[in-house]
Amino acid sequence: MKINNVGVVGCGQMGSGIAQVCAQSGYQVVVSEINEEVLNKKLAIINNSLTKSVEKGRLSQEDKDATISRIKGTVNTKDFQECDLVIEAVWEIMDLKKQIFADLDKITPKHAILATNTSSMSIIDMAMETERPEQVLGLHFMNPVPIMQLLEIDRTIATSDETMETCIEFGKSIGKTTVIAQDTPGFIVTRHVIVLMLEAIRMLEANVATKEDIDTGIRLGLNHPMGPLALADLIGLDTVFNIAKAMYEEFKAPRYAPPVLLKKMVTADWLGRKTGKGFYDYT
Repeated sequence: MKINNVGVVGCGQMGSGIAQVCAQSGYQVVVSEINEEVLNKKLAIINNSLTKSVEKGRLSQEDKDATISRIKGTVNTKDFQECDLVIEAVWEIMDLKKQIFADLDKITPKHAILATNTSSMSIIDMAMETERPEQVLGLHFMNPVPIMQLLEIDRTIATSDETMETCIEFGKSIGKTTVIAQDTPGFIVTRHVIVLMLEAIRMLEANVATKEDIDTGIRLGLNHPMGPLALADLIGLDTVFNIAKAMYEEFKAPRYAPPVLLKKMVTADWLGRKTGKGFYDYT
């Protein structure tokens, strides 16, 4: 199957990046948000990202204009009715994701592939809300999407070979290197990185070192681009908490249990960059 039109549900940190990358690669993109005000703010983020690329000489003004022209924002899910592939990129809340997949199943063409960008949740649970489980899989992009080269393709026990082949080719077409994982909590990347972030939080709780020294130690000692606490702030501490909780519920392994400090910060709405305060202050 050839993909021409791509839908993205949610234009937040991940969804806006997915929409941008797909549009830059020549796809017609429909991206949705909950209301016009939020949608306009998120579309402005895409425009700003592309503007920075033009200013740095990575993108021509002509290519930027062409990319923007291929992105349609909407608050009406019926606008996904001509999409060949729809990627869900909303909060890590299973009931919300299930409802989205049930709705998309009714709206999209029968041939359309439905994908989730989940970092940790059971994809087969979402797939069974549809009448096309063989056309459902995970397309887990890395953050920030326009910069990170990896696309993790996560296969359920029901995903067909044709769906996998189509999405592998799609990944290549948007300039990503693809890896394939089975539908288990955390898949490949999150299963590793969540342990690193949670252990860094526990070290901070126990006063092993300051947040700056923990991050500097990992960044320079392991040659990571940023430390685990700064990474948690970038991802969003609520997202990190939900991922950890889902993985702990599945595996019952203590290493996945959300630390008390993380739970308290989420309760206080200290969610990282998106609220201006997390482990670091962004105000």
